[in-house]
Amino acid sequence: MSQMLTIALTKGRILKETLPLLAAAGIEPAEDISKSRKLIFETNKDNVRLLVLRGSDVPTYVKFGSADMGIAGKDTLMESGSEGLYEPVDLGIARCRLMTAAVKNVKTPEGRIKVATKYVNVAKRYYAAQGRQVDVIKLYGAMELAPIMDLADEIVDIVDTGNTLLANGLEPREHIADISSRLVVNKASMKMKHEQIQSVLDAVQSAL
Repeated sequence: MSQMLTIALTKGRILKETLPLLAAAGIEPAEDISKSRKLIFETNKDNVRLLVLRGSDVPTYVKFGSADMGIAGKDTLMESGSEGLYEPVDLGIARCRLMTAAVKNVKTPEGRIKVATKYVNVAKRYYAAQGRQVDVIKLYGAMELAPIMDLADEIVDIVDTGNTLLANGLEPREHIADISSRLVVNKASMKMKHEQIQSVLDAVQSAL
C-alpha cells in the first residue's frame, strides 16, 4: 500500500497556474479549491492530498516534512533558505523579476541607505555582496509608498510589468534575480517515498 503524499500549494496567482499543470500530471482536487474555505483537499488519487497555504509558509511545511512536496516562488525560497529541500523542477510559471527600485530620477544617496522590503534576507545578502551598508526595514505590502514617504531610499520587490512602480513615480533599478515557481521536495520524503514522488515529478515534467 502506498503512503499518503502531501503537496503544499501557494494560494493566489501561483495556484491558478499550478492547478492546470497538476491536472495534466493526473492530479485533480476532489472539489473546486477557489470556492472552498478548506485548507486540505482530497484529490482524485486516494494517496495524494493538497494543502493550500500562504506562499511564505510552503517551504516551512516542506522543510519540516509536514508536506512531502510543495510549489513556491523562487523569491520565497531565496528568502527562507532552502536547507532540507530539493528543487528539482522549475515550473516556469508566475514569472517575474526581483529588483531594486527607487523614486524616478532621484539619485540614491552615498553611504548607508535605508531599504524597505519583505525580502529581508535577500536584501541583506544582495547589498552585502556589493559592499554597501544598508538598514533594512521590513514591510508586508505597498512597498511603493516607502520611498515616496521618505521611509526608505530604495525598495526590493517583485516586478512583473513595472506598471505599479511607474504609477507611483518609481523606477526599477538593479536586477537581483529572475523568479518563477519551483517544485520542491523534502529530502527525507524523497528517500522514504521515492517511487511515488518520482512518478509525480515525471508526470509534471512531461506536462511541462
